Amino acid sequence: MDATVDTGRDREDRRETRIQAINREIILEAALDVFSVHGFRGSTLDQIAGRARMSKPNLLYYFRRKQDIYRGVLERILADWLAPLEAMDPAGDPIEELRRYITEKLRMSAERPAASRLFANEILAGAPVVSSFLETRLKSLVNEKAKVIRDWVSAGRLAPVDPYHLIFTIWATTQHYADFDLQIRAILGSQVDRPGFREQTAQAVLTIILNGVRRRD
Repeated sequence: MDATVDTGRDREDRRETRIQAINREIILEAALDVFSVHGFRGSTLDQIAGRARMSKPNLLYYFRRKQDIYRGVLERILADWLAPLEAMDPAGDPIEELRRYITEKLRMSAERPAASRLFANEILAGAPVVSSFLETRLKSLVNEKAKVIRDWVSAGRLAPVDPYHLIFTIWATTQHYADFDLQIRAILGSQVDRPGFREQTAQAVLTIILNGVRRRD
């Protein structure tokens, strides 16, 4: 017989844990909106609490300092962004794997532009929070995927291309639509808000990049 008894208090503790997780997500989402507009220095705990629709003391129950919230936001952004690259399958078709990755990056830029802009600002500021992450986990992952691309090239499945610069090009192109949204709107005007613009953008970017790496017969 199992000696563990699921008491009412145990169930309450689990509910509290779920509530805490939900509240942390609410705070991080609110903080992303605030930090992406005002930057780290220009943002305040009062602004974040107001955006999260909770009291400042309640916010401080989950995060002791503004720095802790900022780090939490960046860690969540990086985890989300790395997932599509981590999913790149060495055994898959190279063009389809790259198509999936580029499409996902474009979707994330379109749906969460504030995350891209906040990360760009962190890099421009010298990466004070994420520098160690860039030099360890990110570098390791990019090295791993660069080897995958290099193996595809060696097997004749892709045209000769430098894997690192291919990855950098994908990053730069896809995140451009978030980081430079105002510039794009200044040039294209109302086209940006018309139905189908995102699909047209994806098709254009995929054609340019994938045609550059397709195997030449």
